Formats: sequence, structure tokens, C-alpha cells
Amino acid sequence: MSVEFWDHRYAEKEFVYGTEPNNFVRDQIIKLKPGKILFPAEGEGRNAVFAAGLGFEVTAFDASAVGQQKALDLAKSSNVEINYLLRTYETIDFEKNSFDCIVLVFAHMPASTRTIYHQKILSFLKLGGTVLLQGFSKDQIFKDTGGPKDIAMLFSEDDLKQDFSELKDLRIWQEETHLQEGNYHNGLASVINLIGRK
Repeated sequence: MSVEFWDHRYAEKEFVYGTEPNNFVRDQIIKLKPGKILFPAEGEGRNAVFAAGLGFEVTAFDASAVGQQKALDLAKSSNVEINYLLRTYETIDFEKNSFDCIVLVFAHMPASTRTIYHQKILSFLKLGGTVLLQGFSKDQIFKDTGGPKDIAMLFSEDDLKQDFSELKDLRIWQEETHLQEGNYHNGLASVINLIGRK
């Protein structure tokens, strides 16, 4: 989906995915010691702002300037600071081993670039650092509760095992969950969760 698509979606007055963090992220992130954390494809900033409120040093990026502005507004109204960059997966760059945690929330991409971009993002993680991911599974194609309508952009457990094979203590599981995240993630959804350590 294009930058224009996301700019148009985020231009809606309300926060289209809500202002509360994703439930999976919330439940996992509170178990971690605050450190440097990265949120790729962070949209309107709900998860980044939540992490900043816990004391994490937050960096986020997205291609949508409209999403970036809403995220910065949310951070300001929440009395926290986040470093939010206007970048794509192709243009983002950090030093290797920069972050203690990387969080990917419904960060879908074309199948042709998925492995390349996941492994690029992983290179920014410190040894011992944690990856948290929640995305839509391929079974979500049959549901109208959010996510890409191109099945190739949805995740399978095998896809994620391949992309994150270098992680230790890797746990990947698919489940059905009831999403209540604004107007576009609403209802019973099929998701895949991933937790791993570099």
C-alpha cells in the first residue's frame, strides 16, 4: 500500500487505530527493562507513546508524514518524548546493534521484500535484545477485521521462522483474538505473534 493510501487514512480526525497500545505489545513490553526501543511502521504512534510512558528511549519511523504528525501530537498530549523519523524500510538506517528491543505491530510489506527488510531491521538489534511482533496470519484473508487484502502480504509461521531464524528462544504462535483498535482493527482476527532474543 502506498504512502498516499496511508496519508489519506491517517488524515481522518480520529486516531484510526485508537490511542491505546496493542494488547500483545502492552502485555510483553511491561516485562522488559526499559532501554532503547525501535518501532518500525509505527503509524499514529500509539505503541511508541505507551513505551515512552514506561521509560523507554523511543525511536519510531514511518513513511507517512500525516501519521508522524499525529504520533508527535499524541506524545505531546501524553507528556512524553519520542524520536519519530520519516523513513521507509528502504531508507531507514541505524548503526548495527543499536536497540534493546524492536517492536513490529501489523507491519506488513510485499512478500518480495519481507525477508530482506526483516533481516535489515534485525541488524539494528543488540545481542541479547528482544523482538516482539504481531501481524495478521494468512487466515485473516477470510476475515473483514483489518489487514492487507493481498494474501502474499500476510504472515505464516514458516515465513517468520525463516526471517527470524537467527533469534534464540524463538516462539511463534497463531491465534484468534478480538481486536478493538479503532475503526479498522475491530472484531475477531487471526494473528501471529513472535517473541525472540538475539
